[in-house]
Amino acid sequence: METDDFPLDDKAKRMRDLLSSFYAPDPSSTDNAPSNPGTLDAINTTSFDADQYMNLLIQKSNLESILQRHVEMAAEIKNIDTDLQMLVYENYNKFISATDAIKRMKTNIVGMEANMEQLLDKIMSVQSKSDGVNTSLFEKREHIEKLHRTRNLLRKVQFIYDLPARLGKCIESEAYVDAVKFYTGAMPIFKAYGESSFQDCKQASEEAIAVIVKNLQGKLFSDSESIKARAEAAVLLKQLDFPVDSLQVKLIEKLEQSLGDLQLTTNDIENVSTESNDTKQGKFSDSVHITAHEGSVRGFAEAISAYRVIFPDSEEQLIKLAQELIVKHFETTEQYVKGRTSSANLLGVLRTIWTDVLLMDEVLSEAVLPVFSLQAAQIALKQHVASTFNYLLQDISDAILRVNVSSKEAAEEHLLQVALEASKKAVLQGSMNVLLDFRQLLDDDLGLLVQLRDFIIDWVQEGFQDFFRALYDRFLLLSGRKSSSRQDRGLTVAHGEKVLAGLVLVLAQLSVFIEQTVIPRITEEIAASFSGGGARGYENGPAFVPGVICRIFRSAGESLLHHYINMRTQKVSTLLRKRFTTPNWLKHKEPREVHMFVDLFFQELKETTSEVKQILPQGLARKHRRSDSNGSTASSRSNQLRDDKMIRSNTQRARSQLLETHLAKLFKQKVEIFTKVEYTQESVVTTIVKLCLKSLQEFVRLQTFNRSGFQQIQLDIQFLRTPLKETVEDEAAVDFLLDEAIVAASERCLDPIPLEPPILDRLIQAKLAKWKQQNPISL
Repeated sequence: METDDFPLDDKAKRMRDLLSSFYAPDPSSTDNAPSNPGTLDAINTTSFDADQYMNLLIQKSNLESILQRHVEMAAEIKNIDTDLQMLVYENYNKFISATDAIKRMKTNIVGMEANMEQLLDKIMSVQSKSDGVNTSLFEKREHIEKLHRTRNLLRKVQFIYDLPARLGKCIESEAYVDAVKFYTGAMPIFKAYGESSFQDCKQASEEAIAVIVKNLQGKLFSDSESIKARAEAAVLLKQLDFPVDSLQVKLIEKLEQSLGDLQLTTNDIENVSTESNDTKQGKFSDSVHITAHEGSVRGFAEAISAYRVIFPDSEEQLIKLAQELIVKHFETTEQYVKGRTSSANLLGVLRTIWTDVLLMDEVLSEAVLPVFSLQAAQIALKQHVASTFNYLLQDISDAILRVNVSSKEAAEEHLLQVALEASKKAVLQGSMNVLLDFRQLLDDDLGLLVQLRDFIIDWVQEGFQDFFRALYDRFLLLSGRKSSSRQDRGLTVAHGEKVLAGLVLVLAQLSVFIEQTVIPRITEEIAASFSGGGARGYENGPAFVPGVICRIFRSAGESLLHHYINMRTQKVSTLLRKRFTTPNWLKHKEPREVHMFVDLFFQELKETTSEVKQILPQGLARKHRRSDSNGSTASSRSNQLRDDKMIRSNTQRARSQLLETHLAKLFKQKVEIFTKVEYTQESVVTTIVKLCLKSLQEFVRLQTFNRSGFQQIQLDIQFLRTPLKETVEDEAAVDFLLDEAIVAASERCLDPIPLEPPILDRLIQAKLAKWKQQNPISL
């Protein structure tokens, strides 16, 4: 036998059916119960048959299920009895409460009927008295209303009779608004009674209105009247049914002509920017130009509003005029920012223009002037940023060009050092001032600038990137090299096309300063105050790349430093060329003194040392001297020359021995001549001296000497040895180069017999004494 499993909600369902059957007056109301008596669920229906239910239960269930069902039904019966008892208790309490409420209502209603009767009597009494008052006052009220209507009619009649006089007074006082108001108010009466009762008044009023129309036409086309006055005149004429549509072309032309008075000029911009800036900073200012201009534009806006009402089909023309005014504003602004101007002054101008835009946008939103001005402002702001960087470039160039004076002046007055410091200040402080100036554009809450914030950040970053590239091109130009920048074409330094070496040295050191100090400082400031942007698109990469600029100026510094060394070396080479190409060395006389080219050489070296000391720092104290183990090239060579002189028997033998000695020295010693140039005084001076001595050696190789010429070269080089070794840091290389020059002279000499040591020493001492007598320069 199958077990019968009851759902969990059967108990609740049976409870609802039980309660429903308990309260239902008609047993038929339980229509929702199952009606099939042949099922186990029929126990809750009115047609329940106990015997049939038991038979069905015995057939479908086993003994265990029947016992379980017995236990469940006993528990359900007990629960139902409990629920019914509780239900009876709850309803009993409700019945008690209802009985008490009925008793209280019965007690309270006992005296209510008498009160209602009294209230009804009083209402009837009030109604009868009100009817009596209305009856007694009816005739008087009708009379009063009739008198009131008569009074109003008399007022209108009096107004009509007084209208000509009123219109005359309005004409005298030019109160045309009141005149039109009075006349339009009397028009209905004139239309009704103008041909009869008020014929004279109508005729006089029309004559006065004709005068008013004529005067309004005069105001409409008068150049001395304001735009607002003209617009009012047009509105009044239209109210008088004057055919103003025929005047549309002339009125629009007049409005267009008024644009010239509204357009900002350069003087207006300067005044407006100054007054606006003073007002923003809290300074006292009458703001005369700001107030006057705003009043004029407000009148223009009111005229546009009036013309839109008068001429509905003129909207396109009015939009064109409004946009043209904003275009002219920004054209003047673009011309203004081409000059040297600050962001604070530009802010004053933009604030004035934006005020004009908002005023006209209120009356002509179809012109979309905020969007239109936004596009124009982009051009003006971008040009302002570019112009500011151009002037910064010019200021730096001016500071640098102060260096371009004569070498003597630069050495005596330390002008190179002063110019370098001024140039450093111009670059660093100028860049910081530019950033501080542009910061005002970002900090201002002007709606126009808020929308362009990302663009401004990108323009500033791009501006610095382009500025330093242009500064690099300017350095090339000022140093005498060709510039790739179009704006630098045709630009020359002072004193014609001549570029002095001191200027190139200043540019080299300034390049190092830009790489090591300026670029990191600007990068920090941009990261702190000009981060963000992105209007240019991330696919284009960052706008400011400091690494690229650092590499450019690192390369520029090295290139300019070598260029300075070459310029100084070329000047000495020119001196050496004249020295060795002028005389006839085959007919040279015996040397009597050190040649004057040595004085000129040391004079050039003195100027170079003075320039270098002003610009470059001192390096580490290190002297490259020859060790005793290697021996002294100078002494060995000179001793060898003296030994050769004493032991040779003829000129050919001496030449052979000198050549053998020279080859032996080349294989015995290895001297590093040219090393990397550093940004120190010693390194630069040493490099210049080495190059000059190398040029000396090459010029010697190009000549052929007799004995006296060779001895003159020997004397000059021997005199150079001690002062040069005291000047440079690489004594070994100087010794080697001087020895090479002497050997080269001996190789190019027909009879290479050197001077006797006593004679050589005597001539050198004589030159030194002459130097002391002339207050020689200490190297």
